[in-house]
Amino acid sequence: MATPSHRAPLAELVEQLLDTDGPLPIVTAGEPVLRAGTERYDGQLDAALLSRFVEALRLTMHAAPGVGLAAPQVGVPLRIAVIEDPAPVPEEVRLARGRVPQPFRVLVNPAYEPVGAGRVAFFEGCLSVPGWQAVVARPAEVRLRCEDEHGRAVDDVFGGWPARIVQHETDHLDGALYLDRAELRSLSSNQTVAERWTQPTPERAAASLGFELPG
Repeated sequence: MATPSHRAPLAELVEQLLDTDGPLPIVTAGEPVLRAGTERYDGQLDAALLSRFVEALRLTMHAAPGVGLAAPQVGVPLRIAVIEDPAPVPEEVRLARGRVPQPFRVLVNPAYEPVGAGRVAFFEGCLSVPGWQAVVARPAEVRLRCEDEHGRAVDDVFGGWPARIVQHETDHLDGALYLDRAELRSLSSNQTVAERWTQPTPERAAASLGFELPG
Protein backbone atom coordinates (compact mmCIF):
# COMPACT_ATOMS: atom_id res chain seq x y z
CA MET A 1 0.00 0.00 0.00
CA ALA A 2 1.14 3.54 -0.68
CA THR A 3 1.93 5.53 2.43
CA PRO A 4 -0.16 8.58 3.31
CA SER A 5 2.79 10.84 2.53
CA HIS A 6 2.80 9.43 -1.03
CA ARG A 7 -0.96 9.65 -1.42
CA ALA A 8 -1.39 13.27 -0.42
CA PRO A 9 0.90 14.98 -2.96
CA LEU A 10 -0.55 13.03 -5.91
CA ALA A 11 -4.13 13.65 -4.81
CA GLU A 12 -3.37 17.33 -4.32
CA LEU A 13 -1.73 17.51 -7.76
CA VAL A 14 -4.76 15.94 -9.43
CA GLU A 15 -7.15 18.19 -7.51
CA GLN A 16 -5.22 21.23 -8.73
CA LEU A 17 -5.34 20.00 -12.32
CA LEU A 18 -9.08 19.44 -12.11
CA ASP A 19 -9.69 22.87 -10.61
CA THR A 20 -10.47 24.34 -14.02
CA ASP A 21 -12.93 23.18 -16.65
CA GLY A 22 -11.96 21.90 -20.07
CA PRO A 23 -9.08 19.77 -21.36
CA LEU A 24 -5.94 19.44 -19.29
CA PRO A 25 -2.64 20.90 -20.58
CA ILE A 26 -0.54 18.23 -22.31
CA VAL A 27 3.16 18.36 -21.42
CA THR A 28 5.68 17.96 -24.22
CA ALA A 29 9.05 16.29 -24.75
CA GLY A 30 11.74 17.73 -22.49
CA GLU A 31 9.53 17.79 -19.40
CA PRO A 32 11.10 15.50 -16.76
CA VAL A 33 7.74 13.92 -15.84
CA LEU A 34 7.73 12.17 -19.23
CA ARG A 35 11.04 10.46 -18.42
CA ALA A 36 10.75 9.73 -14.70
CA GLY A 37 8.51 6.66 -14.82
CA THR A 38 5.40 6.34 -12.72
CA GLU A 39 4.15 5.22 -9.35
CA ARG A 40 1.98 2.13 -9.33
CA TYR A 41 -1.63 3.05 -8.58
CA ASP A 42 -2.55 1.78 -5.13
CA GLY A 43 -5.40 3.97 -3.96
CA GLN A 44 -3.56 7.29 -3.99
CA LEU A 45 -6.76 8.82 -5.40
CA ASP A 46 -10.08 7.98 -3.77
CA ALA A 47 -12.82 6.54 -6.00
CA ALA A 48 -14.48 9.89 -6.69
CA LEU A 49 -11.21 11.64 -7.54
CA LEU A 50 -10.07 8.75 -9.73
CA SER A 51 -13.35 8.91 -11.63
CA ARG A 52 -12.96 12.65 -12.19
CA PHE A 53 -9.36 12.22 -13.31
CA VAL A 54 -10.27 9.46 -15.76
CA GLU A 55 -13.01 11.64 -17.25
CA ALA A 56 -10.55 14.53 -17.58
CA LEU A 57 -8.09 12.25 -19.39
CA ARG A 58 -10.87 11.16 -21.73
CA LEU A 59 -11.93 14.74 -22.44
CA THR A 60 -8.32 15.79 -23.05
CA MET A 61 -7.68 12.83 -25.37
CA HIS A 62 -10.77 13.65 -27.42
CA ALA A 63 -9.95 17.35 -27.60
CA ALA A 64 -6.33 16.84 -28.73
CA PRO A 65 -7.44 14.67 -30.64
CA GLY A 66 -5.71 11.38 -29.96
CA VAL A 67 -6.36 7.69 -29.46
CA GLY A 68 -4.59 7.37 -26.12
CA LEU A 69 -3.31 9.45 -23.25
CA ALA A 70 -1.16 8.53 -20.26
CA ALA A 71 -1.20 10.29 -16.89
CA PRO A 72 2.41 11.59 -17.22
CA GLN A 73 1.32 13.46 -20.36
CA VAL A 74 -0.73 15.74 -18.12
CA GLY A 75 2.01 15.91 -15.51
CA VAL A 76 0.83 13.15 -13.16
CA PRO A 77 3.40 10.38 -12.46
CA LEU A 78 0.79 7.69 -11.84
CA ARG A 79 0.47 4.39 -13.70
CA ILE A 80 -2.83 5.11 -15.44
CA ALA A 81 -3.68 5.58 -19.13
CA VAL A 82 -6.78 5.74 -21.31
CA ILE A 83 -7.30 4.57 -24.88
CA GLU A 84 -10.10 4.86 -27.43
CA ASP A 85 -10.08 4.73 -31.24
CA PRO A 86 -13.14 5.13 -33.48
CA ALA A 87 -10.82 4.20 -36.39
CA PRO A 88 -12.32 6.44 -39.11
CA VAL A 89 -9.95 5.19 -41.83
CA PRO A 90 -10.32 3.89 -45.42
CA GLU A 91 -10.69 0.15 -45.92
CA GLU A 92 -7.19 -0.27 -47.37
CA VAL A 93 -5.70 1.36 -44.28
CA ARG A 94 -7.81 -0.79 -41.98
CA LEU A 95 -6.63 -3.94 -43.73
CA ALA A 96 -2.94 -2.96 -43.88
CA ARG A 97 -2.67 -1.67 -40.33
CA GLY A 98 -5.32 -3.72 -38.55
CA ARG A 99 -6.88 -0.49 -37.39
CA VAL A 100 -10.25 -1.44 -35.99
CA PRO A 101 -12.50 0.49 -33.58
CA GLN A 102 -11.40 0.30 -29.96
CA PRO A 103 -13.84 1.17 -27.17
CA PHE A 104 -12.90 3.49 -24.35
CA ARG A 105 -10.69 1.67 -21.85
CA VAL A 106 -8.91 2.66 -18.67
CA LEU A 107 -5.57 0.93 -18.11
CA VAL A 108 -4.48 0.86 -14.47
CA ASN A 109 -1.00 -0.53 -13.74
CA PRO A 110 -0.62 -1.98 -17.25
CA ALA A 111 2.19 -4.20 -18.48
CA TYR A 112 2.49 -5.95 -21.83
CA GLU A 113 4.52 -8.74 -23.37
CA PRO A 114 4.88 -9.79 -27.03
CA VAL A 115 2.87 -12.72 -28.34
CA GLY A 116 4.97 -14.44 -30.98
CA ALA A 117 7.90 -13.00 -32.91
CA GLY A 118 6.01 -10.96 -35.51
CA ARG A 119 6.88 -7.27 -35.82
CA VAL A 120 5.24 -4.54 -37.89
CA ALA A 121 6.35 -0.98 -38.64
CA PHE A 122 4.23 2.10 -39.26
CA PHE A 123 4.44 5.85 -38.83
CA GLU A 124 3.55 6.82 -35.29
CA GLY A 125 3.02 10.17 -33.58
CA CYS A 126 2.53 11.43 -30.05
CA LEU A 127 0.59 14.25 -28.43
CA SER A 128 3.70 15.03 -26.37
CA VAL A 129 5.87 15.33 -29.51
CA PRO A 130 3.59 17.58 -31.55
CA GLY A 131 4.21 18.12 -35.24
CA TRP A 132 6.31 15.02 -35.93
CA GLN A 133 5.96 11.35 -36.82
CA ALA A 134 8.41 8.49 -37.30
CA VAL A 135 8.30 4.82 -38.20
CA VAL A 136 8.33 2.47 -35.22
CA ALA A 137 8.66 -1.31 -35.43
CA ARG A 138 6.67 -3.01 -32.67
CA PRO A 139 5.43 -6.50 -31.81
CA ALA A 140 2.40 -7.27 -33.95
CA GLU A 141 0.52 -8.82 -31.04
CA VAL A 142 0.81 -8.29 -27.29
CA ARG A 143 -0.72 -9.61 -24.12
CA LEU A 144 -1.86 -6.84 -21.78
CA ARG A 145 -2.36 -7.32 -18.08
CA CYS A 146 -3.77 -4.53 -15.93
CA GLU A 147 -6.84 -3.50 -13.97
CA ASP A 148 -9.69 -1.24 -15.03
CA GLU A 149 -10.83 1.82 -13.10
CA HIS A 150 -12.97 -0.39 -10.85
CA GLY A 151 -10.10 -2.66 -9.86
CA ARG A 152 -11.18 -5.56 -12.07
CA ALA A 153 -8.41 -7.64 -13.60
CA VAL A 154 -7.82 -7.33 -17.36
CA ASP A 155 -5.90 -9.98 -19.30
CA ASP A 156 -6.37 -9.47 -23.06
CA VAL A 157 -4.46 -10.06 -26.28
CA PHE A 158 -4.33 -7.14 -28.73
CA GLY A 159 -3.27 -7.20 -32.36
CA GLY A 160 -3.10 -4.68 -35.17
CA TRP A 161 -3.38 -0.99 -34.36
CA PRO A 162 -4.89 -1.55 -30.89
CA ALA A 163 -1.68 -3.42 -29.97
CA ARG A 164 0.34 -0.37 -31.06
CA ILE A 165 -1.81 1.97 -28.95
CA VAL A 166 -1.46 -0.27 -25.88
CA GLN A 167 2.32 -0.39 -26.29
CA HIS A 168 2.66 3.35 -26.90
CA GLU A 169 0.65 4.34 -23.83
CA THR A 170 2.22 1.75 -21.54
CA ASP A 171 5.66 2.91 -22.65
CA HIS A 172 4.77 6.40 -21.44
CA LEU A 173 4.28 4.96 -17.96
CA ASP A 174 7.83 3.59 -18.08
CA GLY A 175 9.33 6.94 -19.05
CA ALA A 176 9.71 6.06 -22.74
CA LEU A 177 8.69 8.05 -25.82
CA TYR A 178 8.02 6.48 -29.20
CA LEU A 179 11.16 8.23 -30.49
CA ASP A 180 13.24 5.90 -28.29
CA ARG A 181 12.08 3.01 -30.49
CA ALA A 182 11.80 4.85 -33.81
CA GLU A 183 13.83 4.61 -37.00
CA LEU A 184 15.14 8.16 -36.84
CA ARG A 185 15.86 8.36 -40.58
CA SER A 186 12.07 8.25 -41.02
CA LEU A 187 11.41 11.30 -38.81
CA SER A 188 9.02 13.53 -40.75
CA SER A 189 6.91 16.56 -40.02
CA ASN A 190 3.16 16.06 -40.03
CA GLN A 191 3.03 18.17 -43.19
CA THR A 192 5.55 15.94 -44.97
CA VAL A 193 3.70 12.80 -43.90
CA ALA A 194 0.46 14.27 -45.28
CA GLU A 195 2.17 15.24 -48.54
CA ARG A 196 4.37 12.17 -49.12
CA TRP A 197 3.77 9.24 -46.80
CA THR A 198 0.02 8.69 -46.59
CA GLN A 199 0.30 5.18 -48.05
CA PRO A 200 -1.10 2.42 -45.82
CA THR A 201 2.42 1.04 -45.23
CA PRO A 202 5.80 2.82 -44.98
CA GLU A 203 7.61 0.89 -47.75
CA ARG A 204 7.90 3.95 -49.99
CA ALA A 205 9.24 6.06 -47.13
CA ALA A 206 11.79 3.37 -46.29
CA ALA A 207 13.04 3.24 -49.89
CA SER A 208 13.19 7.02 -50.21
CA LEU A 209 14.69 7.85 -46.82
CA GLY A 210 17.03 4.88 -46.55
CA PHE A 211 15.95 2.75 -43.61
CA GLU A 212 14.99 -0.89 -43.22
CA LEU A 213 11.68 -2.41 -42.21
CA PRO A 214 11.21 -5.69 -40.32
CA GLY A 215 11.42 -8.73 -42.60
